Amino acid sequence: MTAPFDPSQTHQAVAIPAALADVSFPPVPRERSAPVRRSAYRAGLKRAFDIFVVLLAAPAVVTFVAMLALIVAFGGGNPFYSQIRVGMHGRHYRMWKLRTMVVDADARLEAYLAAHPEARSEWDRTQKLRYDPRITRFGRALRKSSFDELPQLWNVLIGDMSLVGPRPMMTNQQHLYPGEAYYGLRPGITGLWQVSARNNSDFADRAAYDHDYDRRLSFSTDLKLLLATVAVVMHGTGH
Repeated sequence: MTAPFDPSQTHQAVAIPAALADVSFPPVPRERSAPVRRSAYRAGLKRAFDIFVVLLAAPAVVTFVAMLALIVAFGGGNPFYSQIRVGMHGRHYRMWKLRTMVVDADARLEAYLAAHPEARSEWDRTQKLRYDPRITRFGRALRKSSFDELPQLWNVLIGDMSLVGPRPMMTNQQHLYPGEAYYGLRPGITGLWQVSARNNSDFADRAAYDHDYDRRLSFSTDLKLLLATVAVVMHGTGH
């Protein structure tokens, strides 16, 4: 399990997946100690790469998402789910996903957390639950495969997100985030945290991964993370 990110420490190491072993990610300070290195990729080529990949994949992805949406719709309710997330520079945007939860998910979560103190502790620490009573049977399969996140390619196309970046943060989670790297980047469908800690870290750990990614942002890093994501999806480690 990845060691928790401790804001009281000057540096905190993060676990790097084997697929990224040749990328040098140093110990991470809590705050930026110096401005990040500017590059042509950061300034514009990263955005161009996002658009190119999304448009290239669009015909196959749209067909596949439509098929999955029909299956979700058979269970009742809207097959798509949207939620306001925090984007680059703190701007709020609407993020799209395939619905994996029951229709009354928010009310069911509050009732479950109130009745199960151990679940409340897990939620407060990680903002996720290993056993989430809100998730439908098909929704659990979508989450394990990460197919529920495919509609976020629309968010990438319109510039709210990037293919690779920090895990999108909910507005009510901002007070839990102990860093600042997140706010200088577009949130990503995948990223260093997603292929490293994923379900085995506290929410605050994300700041260390985001800082790491911010300092090493490049085309080669993004390509390695995208390839590592394929391995993660094939192993079905999401929940």
